[in-house]
Amino acid sequence: MECKSLRDSVEDLEALDLAYFMISTDTITDNTEFAEENGANFPILSDRGGATAGAYGVLNRGFARRVTFYIAPDGSIAHIDKSVSVRTAGVDIVRRLTSLGY
Repeated sequence: MECKSLRDSVEDLEALDLAYFMISTDTITDNTEFAEENGANFPILSDRGGATAGAYGVLNRGFARRVTFYIAPDGSIAHIDKSVSVRTAGVDIVRRLTSLGY
């Protein structure tokens, strides 16, 4: 559902001139199939070993918890959303980025 919410918010997200993507601990093959099944119009990256999820502190028993990180243009973390709503993720991201001044 989160994937579909982001897909459905593509125009608003692209209007903000940003890069966005999802990262999963699933395989590249699984992520590709998932993206095709859900009509993803953005990258879904594979973090199979969990190195990225571990570095961001969201790895839990081999899986990444559902968290959104807002990375500022200077590379710093501008905000962390640990209460992601899969149904409204796209709209929520647009609202948060707008409130952060992007």
